[in-house]
Amino acid sequence: MSTKMLRLLAAILAFGLLSAACGGDDDESAVGADCEAGQTDGDLNLYNWAEYIDPELKTQFEEEFGVTVNEDNYDSNEQMQPIISQGNSGYDLIVPSDYMVSILIEGGDIAPINRSAVPNLSNLADEFASGLPFDPDGTYSVPYQWGTTGLGVDLSVVGEDVPQTWGLIFDADLAAEYGLEGAMTILNDPRETMGAALKYLGYSLNTTDQGQLDEAKAVVADATSRVAAYESDQYDELLVSGQTSVAHGYSGNFLVQFFEADDPEQFTYFVPEEGGTRWVDNMAVVADAPHPCTAHAFINFLLDAENGAALTNWNYYASPNAAAVPYIDQEVLDDPIVYPADQSKLEFIADTGDFEIEFSDAFNEARG
Repeated sequence: MSTKMLRLLAAILAFGLLSAACGGDDDESAVGADCEAGQTDGDLNLYNWAEYIDPELKTQFEEEFGVTVNEDNYDSNEQMQPIISQGNSGYDLIVPSDYMVSILIEGGDIAPINRSAVPNLSNLADEFASGLPFDPDGTYSVPYQWGTTGLGVDLSVVGEDVPQTWGLIFDADLAAEYGLEGAMTILNDPRETMGAALKYLGYSLNTTDQGQLDEAKAVVADATSRVAAYESDQYDELLVSGQTSVAHGYSGNFLVQFFEADDPEQFTYFVPEEGGTRWVDNMAVVADAPHPCTAHAFINFLLDAENGAALTNWNYYASPNAAAVPYIDQEVLDDPIVYPADQSKLEFIADTGDFEIEFSDAFNEARG
């Protein structure tokens, strides 16, 4: 065979391998990393939300598998996504929220889950095992925790009868009535904050109507002069320490801080009457993860029944792990903030496709 022909065949073979390696969500034959259950291939580089995992669970995993867990933190999906999407981040495992999973799948930024390496997937409750709108078959993600987004308030400032409305942040007269100017924080998160304003106005937080989003931008821009900070990390601590009186944030973070306060009854959390976000955070293996097998082992470790319960008992977020329920503290299971009975006014944040940039632009313009 001629040298020219050999080069041609080599090029064809290389192209075929590249095409297979780059297959995205349209590749129905896509499979995860070639790992066995419990197999590790190095230390775990975890990119996660702050204060979202019990340090003892990380230590337990390290001791059991003989690896080190290195954790970095982000305060919004939009902060994490470009770091992962540009490639060579060095991270193995990330914890994106629902709509961000869709975006990462479309970009080819996360790898399929090798289900044979995660036998504890069978522990997931049926509603989390399949049918979630952002990854219907659970091909690319595994639910981690779920919860809601709303407002934490200091009752010693606003009183027991404070109205449960987003107007505490977005209505200037109401904020003035309760002495909240300069004493509240809003999440530094485009979809959550624009979504809160949209719900306040009576719209879906997943609108793709530019006029509705413009109204929400005006509402957020008006509130900017009254807020102490756009804050997604220490908002709960600022509230409990008395530096703020109202904070926009996540259910479990508030509960942890409330329970550690001198007087837990001084604070409460609610989803405003206009409605809010119900979210699911998920574990996903980065497409170019240096240690994908360790990532799978960690996912399986957290899906263990007792480990899943330990996670919820520590961070006070609801567990998608049905097998964990017998091990979750009863007071946590009975807490309506952790497991809300009425979810009729809650929405998942959905990937709005090309309209996503409009949310980010509106948020950045409103925040100034």
